[in-house]
Amino acid sequence: MTSVLVSSPYVSSSKSLRQLMIQVLIGLVPGTLAYIWFFGSGVMLNILIAIVFALIFEALVLRLRRKPIQPHLTDFSAVVSAWLFALCLPMHSPWWLVVIGIGFTMIAGKHVYGGLGFNPFNPAMVGYVALLISFPKEMTTWYLPAAVSGEALSFGDTLAYTFGYSDIQQWDALSSATPLDQYKTGLKQNLTDAEIRLSPVFGNFVGVGWEWIAGGWLSGGIWLLYKRTTSWHIPAAVLTGLIATAAVFYLISPDSVASPVFHLFAGSIIIGAFFIATDPVTAATTNTGRIYYGLMIGILVYIIRNWGGYPDGVAFAVLLANMCVPFIDYYTQPRVYGENE
Repeated sequence: MTSVLVSSPYVSSSKSLRQLMIQVLIGLVPGTLAYIWFFGSGVMLNILIAIVFALIFEALVLRLRRKPIQPHLTDFSAVVSAWLFALCLPMHSPWWLVVIGIGFTMIAGKHVYGGLGFNPFNPAMVGYVALLISFPKEMTTWYLPAAVSGEALSFGDTLAYTFGYSDIQQWDALSSATPLDQYKTGLKQNLTDAEIRLSPVFGNFVGVGWEWIAGGWLSGGIWLLYKRTTSWHIPAAVLTGLIATAAVFYLISPDSVASPVFHLFAGSIIIGAFFIATDPVTAATTNTGRIYYGLMIGILVYIIRNWGGYPDGVAFAVLLANMCVPFIDYYTQPRVYGENE
């Protein structure tokens, strides 16, 4: 009789990193298409510039670290980070802003810690926050959707501004704060919900176009759950933390805070819940820990949105929660089989 000895691990993933990254990219497609539809070709241009320079920075750093280049460039992890980072930017960002941000994403957010698998913070959020703090003017210049402004920048105009051949001031009439920012400013001016919504930027739930974009992220997130690329724990906890906190304050004072529905469809909470907070490297690893981690992000987003200096707080909430992951994992480890306590 012949016995076969098999070494651990006995359970292995059926999906490679490359396959997982491709599924994430597929999940980003619906929301990205909606984003381009309402806000124009600047979104696509940001994504292309970010991807190209992400691969360039990735190759250069790998070369300096004397690591193999091809496996890391073809696993699509850099593409996913670049895509997520670009989606956080205003739709008509100058090329140098995108390059600086993606450089910070790939170098300071990823490789300075040892590369993929060793970074404690979400790289895309590191790059975004660095730009938000360093270039507040460029990072707060958003444009109205064509359905509101009645005019859309052509691809040629977008190229001209992106690469410095045209001055953005000639399009100031098309610029505006995001609906989330306008709502927050209106509340500080003691305006009621009805008064704030008199602005033409507001749609049925949030802002014209923004609810459809959020719906795109939601459909992509459902795709990830269906393909089991991610588990339900973090997205459900993030959305529950935000909605529950918003509901409590809304019941107390409905005229001085935004409704839970507004918070759900406003800003980047849905893409944050399904595509950013679920990063397997920087998120909690146990199922119980993932719930605590997600709830923390959702509650922090509400706190920052209402009392912080920025209209949206997803990036800051994710980075703060990333800092707490070792603590969360330590106290949510499952009991070792056979132990009494």
